[in-house]
Amino acid sequence: MSSPPELPHNLAMTDIASGDMGPWLSPDDLEFVRRKVPMLYLDIVPVRIDEEAQLEAIGLLLAVNDDAITRSIVSGRVLYHETIREALWRHIEKDLGGMALPQLPVSTVPFAVGEYFPTPGVGWHDPRQHAVSLAYVVPMAGDCHPSSDALEITWFTPGEMRTPELQAEIMPRQREIVLRALHYLGY
Repeated sequence: MSSPPELPHNLAMTDIASGDMGPWLSPDDLEFVRRKVPMLYLDIVPVRIDEEAQLEAIGLLLAVNDDAITRSIVSGRVLYHETIREALWRHIEKDLGGMALPQLPVSTVPFAVGEYFPTPGVGWHDPRQHAVSLAYVVPMAGDCHPSSDALEITWFTPGEMRTPELQAEIMPRQREIVLRALHYLGY
């Protein structure tokens, strides 16, 4: 029995040809799988820390989603035969650019686990699927430039993150992750 092909550790989104589905699912296959199996996602809270490792700011992407302008964290699926660390790198590079210089944790143990259900009223809600998300706080040491999917990235202090006005701008299914990240970081 042969082992699956190894994925490159530095795979950039632009390196994937449109005809090469590789570990990707076609839209029809994805829809089928979403109806049958929980999907694994990552939620990444980008942060800036000072020289004493104290939280200075949390980065939120500003994007247009479903005809509404919202703020969000970096998020995405883990692909087949992709390690958590590879998925963290891929999503950060895709959403924040190659010069974000993330400081990935030594351990890939998440600070929180989110469970999303397609049925309203049962846990967190995602109408598309049943999903489990591993949440990470990742310090960024470099320049972050959002992808073409986002309009900008804005850095907010812990105090600004707690304002009702900013909380209302964050995608509902990610708001709880941001609040948990603040609590995890001692705020």
